[in-house]
Amino acid sequence: MFTIRDAKIKDLPTIVAIYNSTIASRMVTADVEPISVESRIPWFHGHSPTFRPLWVVENRGEICGWLSFQSFYGRPAYNSTAEISVYIHQDYRGKKIGKFLIEKAIDTCPDLKIKTLLGFIFAHNQPSIKLFTRFGFEKWAHLPSVAELDGIERDLVILGKRIV
Repeated sequence: MFTIRDAKIKDLPTIVAIYNSTIASRMVTADVEPISVESRIPWFHGHSPTFRPLWVVENRGEICGWLSFQSFYGRPAYNSTAEISVYIHQDYRGKKIGKFLIEKAIDTCPDLKIKTLLGFIFAHNQPSIKLFTRFGFEKWAHLPSVAELDGIERDLVILGKRIV
């Protein structure tokens, strides 16, 4: 029922809309105002199907979520490490799409020459922490009070998983 494919530039408005839909919850992203499609064009072009993919998951042709791989720390010695981010359309949350995307990401890591995956997650985002730990991600770092959302300081945790 759900299929994953590489994102196309025409998907960017939907990708941004899904991302923007998470801002109000103050659980998923450190952005506090909606972002524009135009601001994400360079980010989109920074992805590559063979190095740092950006995938969309579809249900009967409708995009219902996405996953991106991002380089960690931006230096060549870290090329075998990537951060993944998962965003699900509000109508599809709780339908195991995140699980589907993370499974695919883990399975694809050897082809991408990725040996370590990271997730940067707010400590109060227990649903995401639970999802990642279900796949063997462990807490590798705790950064206390590094973000402030609506006057409330928030902790960030870094979850990691070795693939090899």
